[in-house]
Amino acid sequence: MIRAAVLGSPIEHSLSPVLHRAAYQELGLDDWSYDRFEIDEAALPQFVAGLGPEWAGLSLTMPLKRAIIPLLDGISDTAASVEAVNTVVLTKDGRRLGDNTDIPGIVSALHERGVDKVDSVTILGAGATASSALAALARICSGEVTVYVRSRARADEMHEWGERLGVAVRTADWADAAGGLGAPLVIATTPAGATDWLAPEVPAGAGTLFDVLYDPWPTALAAAWSQHGGRLLGGLDLLVHQAVLQVEQMTGRHSAPLAAMRAAGEAALRARH
Repeated sequence: MIRAAVLGSPIEHSLSPVLHRAAYQELGLDDWSYDRFEIDEAALPQFVAGLGPEWAGLSLTMPLKRAIIPLLDGISDTAASVEAVNTVVLTKDGRRLGDNTDIPGIVSALHERGVDKVDSVTILGAGATASSALAALARICSGEVTVYVRSRARADEMHEWGERLGVAVRTADWADAAGGLGAPLVIATTPAGATDWLAPEVPAGAGTLFDVLYDPWPTALAAAWSQHGGRLLGGLDLLVHQAVLQVEQMTGRHSAPLAAMRAAGEAALRARH
């Protein structure tokens, strides 16, 4: 049996097993398994040290995306750009190689919905997902990215990420975030409930909203966006597109089954409610 798994804490909510197992079934990989393990930063080194030759890969979620880096033999330029690894491939010669599929996953999800280039973007929030969003925008945004933040420290951090990633970043106060909803692309990176107050402020002729949450879904902002006729992407879009890339890297297959993985994810979310 060839093994892969997702690690993190908390991990019980993760849809990764559903998506990866759906891919294995569609690809006929009957000798592959994909599990989840509740692992925090303290337990991570021992877990990784105990991986045998039957292991092909790991998915990492919070709080392990940075903690895994010292335990690896190398990381991709993409992962290095945001100092975050969400994918580890264990090679046949025993190396552990890290990558970040969140960044190309954001680009692929937007591309699927017809968003290939934008001249300005609003980001709501300034956490770890916001830095991945900035890295993705370095590939598709030709102009300024305005990030709405709650603190001076977060603003300074986003300016530093912008300089590092080659993105023109402007920061603004979270209280003024309604003013950013008219951008052609708005990316919401905040926890559940944080953007609910913005729902009544969605403008007529709204552009594209990419809200990275998938449960609960739709968020109040996403529902309002849809009612105003805007294009809408959710957290499941990101999750599926980054998982497609993970499956391809771990299995060596060139075309993971996006549609089957998405359908499995949608079914799992419906079953929760």
